[in-house]
Amino acid sequence: MFMQDLTWMDVERYLATDDRIVVITGACEQHGHVSLLADILAPVEIARAAARRQPVLIAPPLPFGISPYFTAYPGTISLRVETFATVVREVLAALVAQGFRRILVSNGHGGNTGVLIPLLVELGNAHPEARFELFQWWTHPDVVKAGDDLGLPQRHANWSENFPFTRVGPAPAGEKTMVNLSRTANAAATRVGLGDGSYGGAYQASDEAMATFFAAAVEAMVAALRAL
Repeated sequence: MFMQDLTWMDVERYLATDDRIVVITGACEQHGHVSLLADILAPVEIARAAARRQPVLIAPPLPFGISPYFTAYPGTISLRVETFATVVREVLAALVAQGFRRILVSNGHGGNTGVLIPLLVELGNAHPEARFELFQWWTHPDVVKAGDDLGLPQRHANWSENFPFTRVGPAPAGEKTMVNLSRTANAAATRVGLGDGSYGGAYQASDEAMATFFAAAVEAMVAALRAL
């Protein structure tokens, strides 16, 4: 259930029987030949599929994240670390104040991870009545295994983010040589080092392979919701 499909009265009725909610964080940033919103579209579609099996409320996604290294690519919109942390903190605190007690933060962007982990611990300390869990579909062991079983390494903006719902145009055939950059390279150096934005590997996989990969992510999220 997505909030945009409900009234406040619907949410109040929901809270009478369930106190779980999914909060999706991601980014608007370059993803090579796929959508700038790949880090939002993927967790939204995974949550949509998971919610069919575990009916849970899904908050509107936060479409901006921490992406300073990609700001030399037009279309990337990056928040400062402090801004991102403040927005997430206030959103989660507001949900707790309304009665939500089990909150799954489904993060679709690796650049947010280092802020989210200590922030969720901080919120857990401030709100011991609530439980905060972090779910990152692409790092879940079962999803990593699914990629390994396909013989395709996951990298930013390669096949692993080229789903039917993230495609906005054709991707190149074949593979790109893996690119290794300093984790602290600035935006200009990152643009020079990456070129088209992919960190390497296959640009795309078959629809069958992507369906298998997506299914693993959905199963992982269903398990996370059941354990919440």
